[in-house]
Amino acid sequence: MTRTARRGRRTLRAAGAGAAALLALSACSSSDDSSATSDASASGSSGAVSGTVTVFAAASLKESFTTLGEEFEKQHPGTKVTFSFGGSDSLAASITGGAPADVFASASPKTMKIVTDAGDASGPPATFVRNELEIATLPGNPDGISSLKDLTESDLKVVLCDKAVPCGAAAQQALDAAGLRLTPVSYEQDVKAALTKVELKEADAAVVYKTDVRAAGDKVEGVEFPESADAVNDYPIVQLKDAQNAEAARAFIALVRSADGRQVLTGAGFRTP
Repeated sequence: MTRTARRGRRTLRAAGAGAAALLALSACSSSDDSSATSDASASGSSGAVSGTVTVFAAASLKESFTTLGEEFEKQHPGTKVTFSFGGSDSLAASITGGAPADVFASASPKTMKIVTDAGDASGPPATFVRNELEIATLPGNPDGISSLKDLTESDLKVVLCDKAVPCGAAAQQALDAAGLRLTPVSYEQDVKAALTKVELKEADAAVVYKTDVRAAGDKVEGVEFPESADAVNDYPIVQLKDAQNAEAARAFIALVRSADGRQVLTGAGFRTP
């Protein structure tokens, strides 16, 4: 399948803990930048990295990957990282449909399998982080939500991610584990859209990832619930088979999986595999 060469450029901003991690990362880069280089070599990278690398990534990775994209461009002057963030299922469908991309980072093995089954991955995906669910409520938690069961109250407006999206599938898994039935006021196409409903006070609560609650700062309040342990998502990453910049793709994946990458990701609330 022929892929077009057109690539959209986006200007992205790092925020929250990811930005703080970047400052720490940059401060030590002059004396400790060998880890990313060695990881890149281990990944099969050789020669100078140049040009644009296009990364399709789950919406929950936006803050962390934006930070890592900026660091990548600093490590490799003259390069450009462009991102497309969204629901992992939609991104996978775009890739199998011919959208040009070099790297895919999914929020679940199930959505990654869409790409690997289509033969669009250059090799086996690698799990690089894990993520857990949390309830996002309005600031101050005015409805006193303290459990997943509380979300079933009829007077609460609750939003979930669509069941085809990893965060929606995980939420349903947690509800099933608790033996609960919940009818949300809406299903959203990705985790950021679900969180935005709460931030705009269009919903009382949403089931999202802990990393997204942290990234939202004081716009929402997080409520942990034990059933989230039954629905932890693994995040795999892979270089795509028809990558137009395979060298840069390998180098970006190496950065994500390096000690510096883990510092940024765990600083944003992700867990190591």
